[in-house]
Amino acid sequence: MKLVKPKKHLGQHFLKDQDVALAIVDALALTDKYKNVLEIGPGMGVLTQYLLQNNNYQTHVIDIDTESVQYLREAYVDTGLKIIEGDFLKADFTQLLSLQEGEQFAVIGNFPYNISTQIIFKILENRPFVPEVVGMFQKEVAERYAAKHGSKVYGITSVLTQAYYNIEYLMTVDATLFDPPPKVQSAVIRLTRKEHLEVECNETMFYKVVKTAFNQRRKTLRNALKALGINYNNIDEVTLGKRAEQLSVAQFIDLTNTLEGNK
Repeated sequence: MKLVKPKKHLGQHFLKDQDVALAIVDALALTDKYKNVLEIGPGMGVLTQYLLQNNNYQTHVIDIDTESVQYLREAYVDTGLKIIEGDFLKADFTQLLSLQEGEQFAVIGNFPYNISTQIIFKILENRPFVPEVVGMFQKEVAERYAAKHGSKVYGITSVLTQAYYNIEYLMTVDATLFDPPPKVQSAVIRLTRKEHLEVECNETMFYKVVKTAFNQRRKTLRNALKALGINYNNIDEVTLGKRAEQLSVAQFIDLTNTLEGNK
């Protein structure tokens, strides 16, 4: 029986280089924190084939595209691959992989670029389940996640993600290694969850402070945070004179605690 390849949809660019595919899979630490790996948007299984080579872990894939799901069911029959047809962004993590209470899973994938940020924020909301992520992103997006404070690309997504995960920029992937080639360069990053699951401050306030500060990133914090309607008692002049991109995650947490105390 001839397999029918799934069509390529908006935002999808299938990786065709086997060496890069293997390197992405090898980037998973595969720790004792989990025994399940979920691949998002597997397409024709370029990563899946290598994930299945490790018998110590159960491989799951999830794809919203019916054609991709049908292809995988035919190509990977009797391999033990667990295939989920559905939308990762709408999935209930407590039911997604039918895991026992307290079980966790790693996430991997050549993420569709048009929803890659939504995927990460979905993971952040469900971080108790996901200790590790290895993903392919548009290069500019990957650089933003991994950026350190002081960088021009350091922003809201950098701070909010790094508050919970350590992020490593692993490799740049040339556009010619995809079918069809995207108009942008790509990159792979690894997220490893920090020991704490919560930030040491009011999380709602933390999000508000970070977003408000970066929404007017050219202004100093003194001017950018005026929109919050709070006073600046107990905040030193040096901090108030800085711009959002100059503050580390820890400094944003400290700032949030001080502002919260000034209410």
